[in-house]
Formats: sequence, C-alpha cells, structure tokens
Amino acid sequence: MRFLHIMAAIALSAAPALATPCGGNFGDFVADLKQDAIDQGHDPATVNSFFSHVRQDAKVLQADQAQGVFQKPFTEFARHLISSNRLNTGKAKAKTNSTVFDRIDRQYGVNRGILLSFWAFETDFGGFQGDFNTLNALVTLAHDCRRPALFRPQVLAALRLFEQGSFDPARTTGAWAGEIGMVQMLPQDILDNGVDGDGDGRVSLKVSAPDALMSGARMLQSLGWRAGEPWLQEVAVPQTLDWSLTGLRTTKTGAEWKALGVSARTGEIAADLPANILLPEGRSGPAFIAYPNFQVLFEWNQSYTYVLTAAYFATRLEGAPIMTAGQPAPGLASSQMKQLQQKLSERGYDVGKIDGILGAGTRAAVQDVQQELGLPADAWPTRDLLNRL
Repeated sequence: MRFLHIMAAIALSAAPALATPCGGNFGDFVADLKQDAIDQGHDPATVNSFFSHVRQDAKVLQADQAQGVFQKPFTEFARHLISSNRLNTGKAKAKTNSTVFDRIDRQYGVNRGILLSFWAFETDFGGFQGDFNTLNALVTLAHDCRRPALFRPQVLAALRLFEQGSFDPARTTGAWAGEIGMVQMLPQDILDNGVDGDGDGRVSLKVSAPDALMSGARMLQSLGWRAGEPWLQEVAVPQTLDWSLTGLRTTKTGAEWKALGVSARTGEIAADLPANILLPEGRSGPAFIAYPNFQVLFEWNQSYTYVLTAAYFATRLEGAPIMTAGQPAPGLASSQMKQLQQKLSERGYDVGKIDGILGAGTRAAVQDVQQELGLPADAWPTRDLLNRL
C-alpha cells in the first residue's frame, strides 16, 4: 500500500496565473484546456487525440479528501509504515541494485537510503503503483478549484509526454494525484528529470528500477540535495532545554545545539551544519536533529509526518538503530485536533484547513500559544492545552 500526499512537486506552486478558470461544466473546461494547448503551439489533431477519451473521475476527488492516515501521531505512523519485512526488503533491494546506487552516488550524490525509503513508501518497491487513469486524474484535479495552479500545468506536461510517445492517455495509470511510476513522479518532473538509467533508449518509470531511481535522484538533486551531508539523526535532549527553540522555525549550528546539551544517540552531530531540533510528539517523545537535506524532502512531499517518517526510515536502512520512542503525553483525537485548530484560527493563527492533521502551521501556532500560557513550548498539543483554550 502506498501513502501519498497531494503536494508532491511543490515547485509548481509558483506556476503562472491560469489561462482559463477552473470549475464549471466539465466539458467546457476540457474544451478550454484543448484551446489553451493549441494556442501554445500544439498540433490540433494531436490535442484532440490526447483529450478524446478524458473523463471526470469522482474517485479521485474522494481519495483527495480521505487522507486520514496523516492524522496519526509520528510513532504510530512510523510503525504502520516501517515493518521488519519492509526493512529487510529495502536492504535486499540495496544489494541487488548496488550498481545503480553507486552511479547515483557519483552523479547526483543522493543517499540510497532516501531513495529506498520513497520507493518503499510510495509503491512498496514498485508492487503497487496505482490504478487511476493518469490523464483523468490530472484533468479532474485541474478542474477542481482547490489547487488548479498545481495540476493544470501537469495536464499540458502529460501532453508533451504523449507527443514524445511515452504517455498513453487511455492506458497510463498511477496514483490518484497523477504521479506515475515506482517513485511516483508527476509529468513535469518526468520531463525535467527523467533519466534512461538502463540504457534502453526510453525513460520507463513504471517498469525499470534504474530509470525510476536515477530519475528520483536527479529530481532531488535539482531540488537542492547536498551530496555528502546527513539529513536526520536521532538525538537526546536535556530537560532543561528551552523548548521554544525546537521545531523548524529556529535554526542553529550543530555545534550550538551541542553547547545547549543536545547529543547524538549514535555517531557525531555535524557541528558546522545548520540544523533544527524536531520533537514530533513533544519533549517526552523521540527527538531528532534535522539538517538542510531534510528540508529538501518537503519539496517531494509536504506532510510533516510523512517526511519525518521517510527520513527516519532512510537512516534505518543505512544502519541506524531503532529510535527511542520515549513516553509522550497522549495526543488529541481527530475531532479534538479540529477543535484545537478552530480555536487557534479564531485567535488569528493560520493553520490552513481545519482537517485534524498536525501539520507545520498547526505546530507553530501551538508552540506560540504554549508560550503565551506559560506551558512548555514543545509544539505538542495535549488535552490540557485544548482545555485551557
């Protein structure tokens, strides 16, 4: 089973303003898309062929709105995704694809653990890549008015893949959000970063592990991955730490964190690198130090819990021991989290959608309110905090 988040390829969020509106009659919307493509220089006959069987897919919208798995706290989410079988399979895949990973290391500097982690979580190492018609998914999401600026360009990118002979609008399938292949890449990402890793003259992300892994590595490099640097490391933090310094908003060098009493559970903290201290379940739960490469992973996927779990799994695949889970205070149920988000929103905080998910915006707001109320500002919402609000 794969666990996807809609905002893969965040770079497209800065796409130019839409040429035509979203919503309205679906047929009229498709006609606008076709005219837009023709205006951009695409052959009318090709455009008509590409869109000839496109259909709106209600199941795509249902999947978009049913991402309850991201409401799980970090340790529960991590245990759900990281099984001993998945860990053993990942290590076996590292060996059988060692030549490919060696090439990736030389050309892109991306660690094999990271690629194995995404390969595992996105498609269970290629075992299930999604059965949604990709064009239908992209056009449906472009028509939906929540994120048209993300998906409309992807429809036209798929058209360019079709013109190259590498996309079949009737048969190409993938995730509900339009990602394709073993590591789930959107059409524009394939155009920009697709690599023929096996040398057969094609970029085949659905059937070729070398193509998929090298394309994923090239994309991470293009997003800013820094070769030879760590991404995440488990740490122990002193109970005297100023908890308001933790989280993604406060950055110090590894040396500065060490001076404050933070220590690595294994290995050494990278003293010269900027880093953040992450407490996904507060001061009594697991603790990590996150380096610049960790931030790059948010360009692949915007879910805090997903990214942290993938980053942690990558360290396990490269030999790190199982984390110390600690004894975090009980978190909030989904309905309680929604109540908390509503109260925070009423106090002027931007927590995004009231969805019951403890994302970065909600964490930041919780931390600020904890400081206001004189509570330990570790960004972990509890029933006590909800009651005080």
